[in-house]
Amino acid sequence: MKILTVVGARPQFIKAAAISRTIRATFSAKAEEVLVHTGQHFDHNMSEVFFVQLGIPAPKYDLGISGGTHGAMTGRMLSSIEEVLLAERPDWVLIYGDTNSTLAAALAAAKLHIPVAHIEAGLRSFNNRMPEEINRIVVDRISTLLFCPTDTAVRNLANEGIRQGVSNVGDVMFDVSLYFRQLAAQRSTIHVDLGLSPSRYVLATCHRAENTDDPARLREIVAGLQAIARTMKVLLPLHPRTRQVLAALGLLDSLDGVVVTDPLPFLDMISLEKSAAAIVTDSGGVQKEAFFFQVPCITVRDETEWVETVDLGWNKLVGASQALIVEAFHTRGSGQPDVLPYGDGTAADKIVRAILAH
Repeated sequence: MKILTVVGARPQFIKAAAISRTIRATFSAKAEEVLVHTGQHFDHNMSEVFFVQLGIPAPKYDLGISGGTHGAMTGRMLSSIEEVLLAERPDWVLIYGDTNSTLAAALAAAKLHIPVAHIEAGLRSFNNRMPEEINRIVVDRISTLLFCPTDTAVRNLANEGIRQGVSNVGDVMFDVSLYFRQLAAQRSTIHVDLGLSPSRYVLATCHRAENTDDPARLREIVAGLQAIARTMKVLLPLHPRTRQVLAALGLLDSLDGVVVTDPLPFLDMISLEKSAAAIVTDSGGVQKEAFFFQVPCITVRDETEWVETVDLGWNKLVGASQALIVEAFHTRGSGQPDVLPYGDGTAADKIVRAILAH
């Protein structure tokens, strides 16, 4: 069986690592994986270094497509992925998450009558202003197998009338965190490199369009980080697009007390997340990683797809409010320990077995 995997962004590289490793280690006699990288994340620290650190095979196809509007990017990806599908004729197309790469791959496969397997199906923010939400809804409608990370995701699909091919296999990100946490402890030197002491810093990330494209929201987030930095060091690895926006608004040079770096390799991020006093983020993946490591998380969004992290007390939604960010930091505490809503760490094995058995 030939499985064609399409990835394009950092979170997808991380998730693909678990599946690719499982295929090579356990099912190499039954399945061949062809990896396609759309190029959506093209910066070395956002892309190439992840393939190296995560042990993902080099992509057979690197489409080099990035930048432009959502429609233009998705259209170029759709055309290029279709050409790959016609050349490879895979039995399955495997996609992850909710990016433009995900949508383009699903559409190209569906139009060629190639079945689609969607990992991380059923997530909903119920905010249709988010491009990711539109991508999720469309992709779930045209997928044959829908691999959900939680019971909540299964219920979301059922509420939309989607029940066939749906299963809760757990979250491949949990698989990845279990596998790489020890590796990060052994190999990462980021704490020494940046002069950081465990539990004496806050880790922050910001990249979502709802924040970076809204100057008022971005100013509030920056002000919140600056306020926290007056009492504890704040580390901010910057997404390239966020850096450009901050520079354009004149905010980049005013981040007093905030240590700004380029995007960091995965093992360094894992190491930093595990030892942070708190995490401030708008990233879905970082929210979950904070939960896995039982680190208090402050999410600068109005909603989250990962409601379990909030329900169990490890995550607070604060929108883009300086006051709420600071309050959440000062009132942070532990949530419920030892609760596993994201499976048992065997999601990748379940996914590959289900595809082979279908």
